[in-house]
Amino acid sequence: MSQTEEAIESGAKRTGLPEYVVVMLGIAATVAALVLMREFSGVVGPVFLALNLIIAAYPIHRWLVGKGTPAWLAAAVMALTVVVLLLLAVWSMAWTVNALVNELTKPRYTAQYQTIYHGITTFLAGFNINLDNVGLNEVVTTINPSTITGAITTILSQTSSILGVVAVIVLTMVFLAMDGPSIDSRLRIVGLVNTRVGRAIGDFTRGVRRYWVVTTVFGLIVAVLDGVALVIMHVPLALAWAVLSFLTNYIPNVGFFIGLVPPALLALFTGGWQLALAVVIVYAVLNVIIQSVIQPRFTGESVGVSVTVSFLSLLLWGFVLGPLGTLLALPMTLLAKALLVDADPKARWVAALISSRPAEVLEPEASDG
Repeated sequence: MSQTEEAIESGAKRTGLPEYVVVMLGIAATVAALVLMREFSGVVGPVFLALNLIIAAYPIHRWLVGKGTPAWLAAAVMALTVVVLLLLAVWSMAWTVNALVNELTKPRYTAQYQTIYHGITTFLAGFNINLDNVGLNEVVTTINPSTITGAITTILSQTSSILGVVAVIVLTMVFLAMDGPSIDSRLRIVGLVNTRVGRAIGDFTRGVRRYWVVTTVFGLIVAVLDGVALVIMHVPLALAWAVLSFLTNYIPNVGFFIGLVPPALLALFTGGWQLALAVVIVYAVLNVIIQSVIQPRFTGESVGVSVTVSFLSLLLWGFVLGPLGTLLALPMTLLAKALLVDADPKARWVAALISSRPAEVLEPEASDG
C-alpha cells in the first residue's frame, strides 16, 4: 500500500467517516465556496487582483529597504508605483476602445461594409445559397460598423462600475502596502508553525510574481512585433492594436483572439479579405512562436499546470468572478493548488493529474521521507 493510500485511510479513521463520505463532503464544501465567491465576486475579484499586484511589486519594497529606505516609505513607493501602472492600463484600454469607436464611425466603413456584404451574397448565390432561405439575412444585415460602435458605446456607459472596481483595487493595495513591512516576519512564523503551509505560500508568491513579470515582458515583445507588422501592412490604428495586444496577453488561451478581432476587422474594411487574412496569419505566427513555444518555457515553473487545466481554469474563474476571473484564472488556480494540494500530503495524487511536470511531484515525497 502506498503512503498516499495509507494517509487517506488514516485520515478517514480519524474522522470516523467512510472515505467516500469525506470525499463528498470535500466536493460539497468546494462547490459552496465557489457559490459564495460568485455571490461576492465584486469584492473577491478586485481584492485578489490587488493582492497579485502587491506580490508582483514586493521586490521594489525589499530593494528600497535594502538600500536603507525606511520601511514605511518603501511601502508607499511600492503602492504608488502599482497604482500608477494600474491607472495607466485602464486608461490605455479606454483609449484603445475609443479609438476603435471613432474609426468605425467614419462613413467610408459603412460603404465598404455594404460592398463586402454584397460580394458575399453574390458569391454564395453562385452555390445556390440564399441567406434569406437559411434565416441568416436578418442577422448579417444587423452586423455593421454602426451596430458594432453602438455595442461598444453601451459597454463604455458602464464607466461608473469600472471606476468602482478600480477604487476597490486601489484601496486594497494601500492597506496591503501598509502591512508590507511585517509580511516577511509573518510568513516566517507561518513556516515555523506549519512547514508545508509556509512552503506552499512561498511557492505561490514566487509563482505569481514570476507569472506576472514574464507575462508582462512577453506581452511587450508581442505588442511591439504586432505593431510593427500592422504599420508595414498599413492597417489603421496600429499603435492602438499593439496596446490591445499587450493588454489581452494577460488573458490566457483566449486573449490572442480578443486582440486579433479589431485589427482584422479594420483590415477587412480597408484592404479586403486579403489584408484581413494577412493580419490573421501574422498574429497567428507570432502567437504560436512567442506565446505558445517560447513563453511557456519561462512561465512553466511559475504556473506548473497542464494546458487543459489552464483552459478549464479560465472557464471556471470567468464564470465565478466575471471578467476579472479571466485575468486572474491562473493566479487563482495557483492559490487553490497551493492551499488544497501542495499543503496537503494526501492530495499529492491531484498534483500528478494537473501538473505540467508530473514527474516532479514525487520529489517532495522523497524529500519529506
